[in-house]
Amino acid sequence: MNIIETEIPGVLIIEPKIFGDSRGFFTEVYQADRYAKCGLPTHFVQDNLSRSARGVLRGLHIQNPKPQGKLVTVLRGAVIDVGVDVRVGSSTFGRHVKVELNDQNRRQFWLPRGFAHGFVVISESADFFYKCDDYYSPKDELVVKWDDPALAIDWGNIRPELSQRDREGRPLADVKGMLPRFAPSR
Repeated sequence: MNIIETEIPGVLIIEPKIFGDSRGFFTEVYQADRYAKCGLPTHFVQDNLSRSARGVLRGLHIQNPKPQGKLVTVLRGAVIDVGVDVRVGSSTFGRHVKVELNDQNRRQFWLPRGFAHGFVVISESADFFYKCDDYYSPKDELVVKWDDPALAIDWGNIRPELSQRDREGRPLADVKGMLPRFAPSR
């Protein structure tokens, strides 16, 4: 597998090896020993799968005080996936990484704890799969406004379909006091 480091330390794009021929393909979606050698967690407690139609935008979501690290991929379709560093005190606070994930490139995106996450579907529909290193905790969830001008995320020329919860997202500056603190690695 190929690991691509991004401009934000700890946020990784993973290109698994794909073995294919005229019959189809095979790839390992997750293998603990191999991922551990790359510094990724080996203990995930929850797998999630969502299906969304073209133009659906989900996010930007973060949990605190029970943040989740997420290893995400697209099983069918295509999305623009975004992770925003919301760790107060981080030198990259408010910056984001954006990547296209689709069923052709089979890329994965690792977002460590302390990152708000969101995606928009750019294909007819998409099946979005992610592994989490902690459990979903609705009472700890915050929603950052997907189009907060301070974040300057280019989602593409879209008029997204949003849930009520995502429409009510708040600017990053308004939730700063509720966000996780940056803890340097040792």
